[in-house]
Amino acid sequence: MFLIQLPAQAPGHFDDIIAVSMKPTRELALRLFTVILFCILAVAGLGFSIYIFMVATDTYMLVVGCFFLLLSIVAALFNGFAAMYYYRSYFYSRYISQVEEGLKPIGRLPSVAVAVPIYNEDPEEVKRNALGLMKMNYPRSKVKFYFLDDSTNPEIVESLRAFAKRHGIAFLHRDTRQGYKAGALNNMLKVSKEEFIAIFDSDEMLTDRNFLMELLPYFQDGKLSYLQTEKSYHKGTFFSDSVALFDAFFFKFIQPSRALNNTAIFAGSCGIIRRSILDKLGGFPEYVIEDTFFSFDAYKGRYKSLYVPKIYALGRPILTFTSLIKQQWRYNYGDTQFLGYFMRNSKKLESLSALSNMDYRIHGFGLNYLSVMLLLFTLVSVLIVFSSIPILHVTLQQFVTGTSIVGYLEVFGAAAFILSLLVPVMLTKFYFKSISKGFMVFALNFALAIVRAKAAVAAVLKKEPGIHWNRTKTEKSNLAFSLLNTKMEVAFSAFLFILGYVAIVINNLTGGVWLFAYGIMYSLTTVLLYKYG
Repeated sequence: MFLIQLPAQAPGHFDDIIAVSMKPTRELALRLFTVILFCILAVAGLGFSIYIFMVATDTYMLVVGCFFLLLSIVAALFNGFAAMYYYRSYFYSRYISQVEEGLKPIGRLPSVAVAVPIYNEDPEEVKRNALGLMKMNYPRSKVKFYFLDDSTNPEIVESLRAFAKRHGIAFLHRDTRQGYKAGALNNMLKVSKEEFIAIFDSDEMLTDRNFLMELLPYFQDGKLSYLQTEKSYHKGTFFSDSVALFDAFFFKFIQPSRALNNTAIFAGSCGIIRRSILDKLGGFPEYVIEDTFFSFDAYKGRYKSLYVPKIYALGRPILTFTSLIKQQWRYNYGDTQFLGYFMRNSKKLESLSALSNMDYRIHGFGLNYLSVMLLLFTLVSVLIVFSSIPILHVTLQQFVTGTSIVGYLEVFGAAAFILSLLVPVMLTKFYFKSISKGFMVFALNFALAIVRAKAAVAAVLKKEPGIHWNRTKTEKSNLAFSLLNTKMEVAFSAFLFILGYVAIVINNLTGGVWLFAYGIMYSLTTVLLYKYG
């Protein structure tokens, strides 16, 4: 058994952490400003909804107003949770410091299985990263390395099998991908006996050899089921570095906030799992995002989790738009599956924290919210443009003098639209020192909206959990190929451009520009596929 002394005191309550951390620092001021931005964005959307009702003159306008109000309420709720995540994450450093203060030196070193799932990866990259993992600062007699190979290419399989044999790595190959990555990990559980399991993706290069020595002491709490560290990528191109910000926002703000509620997500790699608890939970749930399901099962079983905001390995950057599309498809397919799983288990969560339960609801709805809400707001915008609702009829003098509350509410619509662009740009500038990447993050959310929505539908219909976009280097500049693979986005963009032109023809210049802007954003799917492959 892995015996370590327990800490004398548990970490302080969140209210106590806030009390000792509320110092007028620049970082705290930045978090508070972020909260204000999200609140303004929420109020702007709700204000424009009220405006629609105030100027409505027929049933059609009232129906449009109801739709926009409903969407604005949902958006306000998500913006409220986003604000909370940004704010609460500021205090996580104090929390993790309290945890570390109670740690004691390791007594007996436990045995560890280091698992590397593989599926048709570049064998040379896999070998190079495996050699790096084998240099970990940990007694070789206490650690065993596993290649979990589901590759279908015989040359890759034989190359990795020979490498594993030379270096004393256990090589487990499956002829099918049943259960995907979870299936490969569960297959390993049949033969491994180690007390802990550390998982690394085959593209991840270890950058800190003290991974095990620094992280295993946290498991002195026998209820701690898993520990996740911060994940990051090697520097790449402007595109790949912008894509990396998706994960950066998650690990720097959402994970710390969730960890305060004991709902930090196990992110599939760069983490450690206690084998005994994994066995009690029945192994890894065999879904495409097994990490989220496993995290939820551990939470449902009343076990603890922990997030350590330190980078120990760097993954391969996402260099092509096709790779990003496949990743996002898998994420949203899995999140949609998870929503159903969460709902089916909701009865078992009644005695647990309502805030913690909400973390998992928000996680399941996250990408669905970003995609479906963008599409619905776009469609409602079309209805608004072609209604009798006056747009930008208020004069500057009327607005300045405040002669009409309606005038102020009308401006809220423009404020909501502008802030939806500026908020991600401003946050990227504040926290990651880049305006241009902020614009790219904003653009990517539109470029991915339809793909994410299609993935959600595929999950509901229980279709194959993958998107089949396959490109070769010779096809990289093939415009026809890009248009063919994004035909739905092309059709939707054309639809918006046509409606924008019609709006301008009937002297609704503002509405036409509004729809043209949406059309441009959705056409970025084709543009990015053409440019980045």
